[in-house]
Amino acid sequence: MLSIGDLSRRTGVKVPTIRYYETVGLLETPDRSPGNQRRYPPDALRRLGFIRHARGLGLSLEAIRDLIRLSAHPGEPCAEADRIARDQLRETRHRIARLRRLEAELERLVDGCDAETVAECGVLRALAEPPAGPS
Repeated sequence: MLSIGDLSRRTGVKVPTIRYYETVGLLETPDRSPGNQRRYPPDALRRLGFIRHARGLGLSLEAIRDLIRLSAHPGEPCAEADRIARDQLRETRHRIARLRRLEAELERLVDGCDAETVAECGVLRALAEPPAGPS
């Protein structure tokens, strides 16, 4: 059995986050020791690692909850898990496209400013202008 501190150290997930995952049902509420400390079974390491990896990929808590639910039925088709991953990939590609537009705009601002003083600053002047199109 592991304490919450042990679980935190071994997974790199902060203690308040572990408690939060319990609260929202991603981690099962652990048994308590006679001194009222949380005592996690060894499989909590695997579950928390799964959650951490999924969060690192940008998956929502709801998507992670669905994937955990699906993982409890190993004989079922994986179409739902595939759909969740495809949705996340699509959203990630949209974010990348937005970031590329942001990068281009920032490059334009930086490249457009060769002023010596704030009064002549192209960055400040460009920011004061309304955007050219939808952002």
